[in-house]
This record gives sequence, C-alpha cells and structure tokens, in this order.
Amino acid sequence: MEDDAPVIYGLEFQARSLTPHTAETENIRFFVGTQSLKFDNQIHQIDFDDENNVINKCMYTHKDGEIWNINCSPADRNVIATCYNKMSDSKTEMNAALWKIPADFENFQHNEEQTSIQSLELLHHLDNSSYGNIVKLLWEPQGDGKKLISLTDNHIVLWDITENCTDAKATSSAVLEGKGQPKLTSGTWNPHHNCTQIATSNDTSIRGWDLRSMNQVYCIDNAHGQLVRDLEFNPNKQYYLVSCGDDCKIKFWDIRNPRETLKVLAHHSHWVWSVRYNNFHDQLVLSSSSDSRVVLSNIISLSSEPFTDNTSDNEDNEFDRSTEPKEDGVIATYEEHEDSVYAVEWSTVDPWVFASLSYDGRLVINHVPRAEKYKILL
Repeated sequence: MEDDAPVIYGLEFQARSLTPHTAETENIRFFVGTQSLKFDNQIHQIDFDDENNVINKCMYTHKDGEIWNINCSPADRNVIATCYNKMSDSKTEMNAALWKIPADFENFQHNEEQTSIQSLELLHHLDNSSYGNIVKLLWEPQGDGKKLISLTDNHIVLWDITENCTDAKATSSAVLEGKGQPKLTSGTWNPHHNCTQIATSNDTSIRGWDLRSMNQVYCIDNAHGQLVRDLEFNPNKQYYLVSCGDDCKIKFWDIRNPRETLKVLAHHSHWVWSVRYNNFHDQLVLSSSSDSRVVLSNIISLSSEPFTDNTSDNEDNEFDRSTEPKEDGVIATYEEHEDSVYAVEWSTVDPWVFASLSYDGRLVINHVPRAEKYKILL
C-alpha cells in the first residue's frame, strides 16, 4: 500500500506564518505569509488538488511589513488578519490589520507559470497604541467572526469586529503581571465552555483566562524547562491541552489538575515551535521543530476515541476481549525540510492532509499514512 508522495512548494522569500482557510468547506487551502526586509512581502494562497496531488497558487502583496502571524476569519472566507512588523522612527513596531481577499480569489488561473500578484484590500488597522506590540491574533473558534483577541507584550485585548470588518473596538483587556516585565509569547482559544476561556504562555508558564471577567483562572508554573512556544486545546475533549517549548518536549495537560502532566513526548532534538491536534481525530498530533522535522504521533490514550474492542456484551466473547489496546507512539517522521520548521497545520477540510512550513520558504503538504488512516476508520 503506497502512500501519496509529499508535495513541495517553494516561496521566493523566507517565511514562518501558516494558516488553513478556516471558513472554507470544499477546497484544501492554506495561506502563507513571507518575511523579507528588502522587498514587498507576499501572502501566498495555496490550493491543494488531492486527486492529482498538485498545488495551485495565487499571490497577494502585503507591503506593510514582515508577516509574523496570519489567521483566517472563521466565518468570512474573504477576510484574513496579519501581525507584521513595521519600521517607524527607527523603531520596529508590531502591528495588526484585517484584510479582504479579492472576491474572485477562487477564479484565478490554475497554473504554475502564473506570476501576477494581486492586491489585498485593507479593511482595518487595529489600534494598539494603548497596549504595545501585537504578537498574535486569535479569532473566536466556530464564531461569527465578530470576536478577536490580540496578544500584545503584556496585554490580552478582546475586540468586537463590525459586520463588514471595517472597524474594531477594544471591549475589555487583561494585564499580565509579574516580575521582570513578563511578555506573552503565544495563546490559544478554548473551543469549549462557550468559548469563554483562553490559555496563554509567557516564559516557561501557561495561564488560563476567563474572558467574562478577564481574570486569571489557573496557572501552570514551569510547564516547560525553557520557553513555551505553542499550545492548543483538544478540539473534541474539554479540559485537555497540549504545549511545546524550547526544552524539546511536548506535554499534555488536564487544566483541572495543572500540577501534573498527563504525558510527555521527547521526539525532537531541538526547539519545538508548533503543535496541533487533528480536528476530527484528536489522537493524531503534529509537531514541528528547529531540528527540521515534522512528527506525527498517535496519542490514543488521551483522545476522545479511546480503545474499544468492538465486541458485544456477551460473556462468550472472551477471545475477542483479549485484544490488546493500541499504544501511543510515533506514526511517522517527515524530513522533507532543511531548515527550522516554524509552523504545521491540519487542513480544515480533509482530516488526512496537513502542511508544514520551514524558514527557507519551503511549504510541504503531506498525508497521514494510509495504513494509519484505515486503522482509525475500520
């Protein structure tokens, strides 16, 4: 049983921001933001044709600066948000804006020779003058695209977005306090509990916040031995959180008991930059690292699909009940990259397809091995 070959796409510039097209329901689509100091930066729209195993592309100009974070609206297929750095009076500032993709973005020419670059329409610049540099934006998951959170150096700001995304008002905020002016490095929205909580990371700690009161509700001190780089909630099992960091480890948590880890993975040999649950089959966990590798793990023991032996309650089924449960472990290691892999994302349309992005501008689209796919489905 042969697996599909990886598909590799090379960008002209360095890049570190990647996102799936969240509101898309039919096409496997990702967006990539570039980082160039000398030239105008770009956003690449990557459509993956799974039947023919080929990529179709479209490019948009992003003249405002290097893109450090990119996100798609969960409701409007034509709206994206970027965090970018901009030189102002010899100072580098991190800003954020909402953009509109051209309405005919799906009708672009599907060919590799296409070189024309379209323009994005600026909808709104987020006013961060009162809060500091914006390092990340988080859309409310499964929402109507009207709520957005910005993480600045030490502020968590909740924004209300207008119907056409041309204005945004900060409705509430929280301040990260502590010794030595702590700075937020990452965050994730909790998709459970009516989306009223988020989790953030700063230095080696993970903190939970209630968006109704904007108060801290839990803290995992020294969650990692070094800087926490990324974190995400299990989309199908409430209270469960995964994190990764510069200690080369991936850790699983139950936020009801933040003092103990549920499981620790040490599959990488350098900083782990990104970790993602599969939205459909949460035992599948992806991670990417500065060791140039992407690792796909099977964490069945902590998933919402626990092992079952598929037998009836009949006591005569003793033989079938002796079936050994599946074990956690590495499903596959992907080594198509030659530089630090800063981002990895699952497709929001096809549960078996994912993309990874390394700093040298190499985007790789891969599949879950077919043998593993059939183990899960059958």
